[in-house]
Amino acid sequence: MVLAIFNPEHDLCMAKGRAHYVPPRSAVEFARRDAGIMQVLYPEAVCCSVYDVSREQALYATEVVAWGWDAVVRHELQKRGVDVALLPTEDEISAIRELQHRSTVLPLQEDCHAVTSIEEMEALLHEREHWVMKAPWSGAGRGLRWVHGALTAIDRDWLVKTVATQRCVIAEPRRDVVADLALEFLPDFIGYSYFKTGSGVYKENIMLADDEIVERFRDTSLQHTKARVEQWLGENVWPRYRGPLGVDLMVCEDGSVHVAEINFRHTMGMVAHEQLRVKN
Repeated sequence: MVLAIFNPEHDLCMAKGRAHYVPPRSAVEFARRDAGIMQVLYPEAVCCSVYDVSREQALYATEVVAWGWDAVVRHELQKRGVDVALLPTEDEISAIRELQHRSTVLPLQEDCHAVTSIEEMEALLHEREHWVMKAPWSGAGRGLRWVHGALTAIDRDWLVKTVATQRCVIAEPRRDVVADLALEFLPDFIGYSYFKTGSGVYKENIMLADDEIVERFRDTSLQHTKARVEQWLGENVWPRYRGPLGVDLMVCEDGSVHVAEINFRHTMGMVAHEQLRVKN
């Protein structure tokens, strides 16, 4: 029996990095209510939140997949009786978490910086007025601060605390973004996804087939960016991690395409891509 765990609280758990972290009730309720999302990707699996795994399911599972692997989901599955041999090791979980640190993708990001002090951030503000500061471990629109011209007292305090707990802050220039795309891997490339965001928060996918996306953005640097990303993944990621991965891209007004972040987990873009494949 394949056991498929929907844990949308994964990004929060990854940011905390502790096996005994308790996610917010709203995140747990979302996982329980919408666990059927995993059925799209694993139609033959038993799908549920980690908190709803029964003793029988734990004992009869022969394979376990998760929306994203972190210390919390591993601990909860082991506590419920799932064979530890079916789960990533603690070292493997730590390796995934390290890859998820936003500094990992800096080699693919033009003009982005790992900032470790207020002085460094202020120097960047002298060069460019508008920036986004990002916590290295965060997701779902959390851990972002939009900076305009100068750091506020709250910005300074946030920067210092984030550096103390997550080693740095990623400073990314504000860009004239006109569309959000992603490259989806499982771990081989399965296609593109096209989605909407608001203030850094995922809203919904736009259901377009791959050829429609390629045609719509043929006058951009999409294909060049894709080739660059795939080469970098082959050299730096696939030797260390073989699993679901989504690379979020920003398409700008001038036709340039920039890497926004990498998610080392399943994504809603993968779900949308599979829904389109089945429909067609």
